[in-house]
Amino acid sequence: MPEHTITFTDEDHALIERVQLERGFPSFESAAEWLVKARLRRAARATTGRGRALYLVDRRPAPSEPR
Repeated sequence: MPEHTITFTDEDHALIERVQLERGFPSFESAAEWLVKARLRRAARATTGRGRALYLVDRRPAPSEPR
């Protein structure tokens, strides 16, 4: 999955650090990732009315598919 760089304000940084401490995440990045996924889940639920799982998409063709 491609990496994406996000610049945080001081307020964003403080919020993510607080979430990291409260939820026990091992790193700042894992807390930020959790916040993004939580927001995406809420947006998907609001759009579709249902919860949706988030999975990585493998863009390589499956071994049985012709190329």
